[in-house]
Amino acid sequence: MDREGVIHRTSSSSPVGDKEKMHYSDMEADAPRIRGLETSAETSLHRGLQARHITMIAIGGAIGTGLIIGTGKALTQAGPGSIFISYSILGMVVFLVMAALGEMAAWLPMSAGFTAYASRFCDPSLGFALGWTYWFKYIIVTPNQLTAASLVIQFWVPRDRVNPGVFIAIFLVAIICINYFGIRFFGEFEFWLSSFKVVVIVGVILLTLIIATGGVDGDPKGFRYWNDPGAFRPYLAEGALGQFLGFWSTMVTATFAYLGTELVGVTVGEAQNPRRTIPRAIRLTFYRIVFFYCISILLVGMCVPYNSEDLINYQSGTTASTANASPFVAAIKAVHIPVLDHILNACILGFVFSAANSDLYIASRTLYGLSSDGAAPSIFRKTNDSGVPLYSLGVSALFGLLAFMNVSDDSKKVFSYFVNLTTIFGLMTWISILVTHIYFVRARKAQGLPNEAMPYVAPLGAWGSYAALFMCCLIALTKNFDVFIGDWSEKYPNFITGYLGIPVYLLLIFGHKLRTKSKGVRAHECDFYTGKDIIDREEEEFLAAKAAKRASDPQKASAVFYKRFVSWLF
Repeated sequence: MDREGVIHRTSSSSPVGDKEKMHYSDMEADAPRIRGLETSAETSLHRGLQARHITMIAIGGAIGTGLIIGTGKALTQAGPGSIFISYSILGMVVFLVMAALGEMAAWLPMSAGFTAYASRFCDPSLGFALGWTYWFKYIIVTPNQLTAASLVIQFWVPRDRVNPGVFIAIFLVAIICINYFGIRFFGEFEFWLSSFKVVVIVGVILLTLIIATGGVDGDPKGFRYWNDPGAFRPYLAEGALGQFLGFWSTMVTATFAYLGTELVGVTVGEAQNPRRTIPRAIRLTFYRIVFFYCISILLVGMCVPYNSEDLINYQSGTTASTANASPFVAAIKAVHIPVLDHILNACILGFVFSAANSDLYIASRTLYGLSSDGAAPSIFRKTNDSGVPLYSLGVSALFGLLAFMNVSDDSKKVFSYFVNLTTIFGLMTWISILVTHIYFVRARKAQGLPNEAMPYVAPLGAWGSYAALFMCCLIALTKNFDVFIGDWSEKYPNFITGYLGIPVYLLLIFGHKLRTKSKGVRAHECDFYTGKDIIDREEEEFLAAKAAKRASDPQKASAVFYKRFVSWLF
């Protein structure tokens, strides 16, 4: 605060890239803090993520080892028809979740992200449970990604030559530094890493298309493997029941592969002009899901049979997270293309490093959002001059040390049980977002807020959220159904870790209710407007600066072409 009593908040919302000052009057400075929306220089984030950063982070969060590697196990377990249907169904569910989140985020882009939406539009206890389960998920996923990176390197450097703890330490320090240097550096770094992911996936899709049509070995395969050995492989039973169980088992694999797409909701507090960039990123999510997931899954199922010896030998035995686990590599080996397994393994290393980097970012911003929403100590919402919540980053990074558990072989099995929690925590997140959106739409109708007044409206409205909610609940309840078949003494640890997230989630909700006596938000009392004037002012200043830039420096034809025809992909 200067002598005139004006608070200056550094912002990077200018399209020119210069730091501008956001001014607030004495009255605003002395006003009570708005829960979930930070405006103080000591606690506010910087809007340093440009439109291209948001769109690439959105797709980068959806492309990972779950697609490149995880489909191998699903293919051998259930067949190409099963994985194509399951990934298509889950892709639609993910789009509905993203659309629901986008409608709320575009209306009121709050610093606390979707934790604040749950607290404000539905129930403070739901926001509390959502935020903490989401944080739990990412402090578990981050060390797991670090471990995966060290395992990928073992493709070239065996653990008896170099202890994997060395690589874990190097990667952990690297992602902490990237997150420490501020949102601009992080956004630019993730932009190029995500662009690299897109290039790799596009290359893999084109290669599998060429292999399927016989362009490599002169043998067009088409849908041969869908007939022999078949499109649907029985699992745990014979006949139609076994084929259905195989299909349903791949729903969990598909869910894990899509987890992370909702991270756009975490970036709203640091996005430039979020009312435009967030909806655009979400609209494009549908096309990206179809292109990157559905088409690639269809093509790899045409190139590799579910009884491929390479995949079966891998799944029955060795280390995880290397190129050998990928059905795409199996397709390449089948047509005898040399060296590519090394190249793809290097690409997977980049995928895993990007995932670890963004996971730490999400963990730190989620803890920051919890603090901003009043669900965590206030120290975690303090930021430095670069707008980085250092305390949230530091505490979240400490859990990265769990990755060193994997230095010992004996602890890998124990740690794998923690990894099993991430899928159920992810499903609880999607369920919370969908429930919040249903309440949001109900309150909009009760208060007469029409669709025309909204920057973005979910295409299927509340009905789409109801349908997605049903699917998420069904998958959450049946995700580990195979533990009920066979020897219980060997499978009960998977049952516990597979379903533990549900009682933890419910305990957080009802425990918070008992402690705080909170009540659900009634539709006619829902607060749509507190803090909206601040967002409106930021939007006006951004658009004015952008208009001024266009007047002085008109867009080039290449930029217009990129925006219209290429930006959906990159």
